[in-house]
Amino acid sequence: MPRRSLKSGSPLNQQQQELVRRENELRDRVQKLQRMIEEAPRVAEEKSRQQREELLQRANAGGSRLDASVALRDKRWGDEERGTRRRGSLRKERREGRIIFLVLVIALAAAIVWLMTHFRF
Repeated sequence: MPRRSLKSGSPLNQQQQELVRRENELRDRVQKLQRMIEEAPRVAEEKSRQQREELLQRANAGGSRLDASVALRDKRWGDEERGTRRRGSLRKERREGRIIFLVLVIALAAAIVWLMTHFRF
């Protein structure tokens, strides 16, 4: 009895070829992941070294510590260039702040009253 020739298109052969292909893909992925694991400490060290160098460059660059705009400087902490001038009273600033607040509240109330009289709600 002659042997049957194996058909390349039989479902069993196709499944076997698919399994071999998957196995090769998985083996490649495992090798790639192992290389990544082996290289991880070196990559992490390189990143930390670059960060240290960048921080040192920023520290040595000079200028403002926070690179803040001159307009954003807070006068309360003595960052102004002419630091020899003595500060005024905080009571005076608080009083002026309260007066400005009251003026704004009165202006808002007047605007609301004007709107209520012209647009009848």
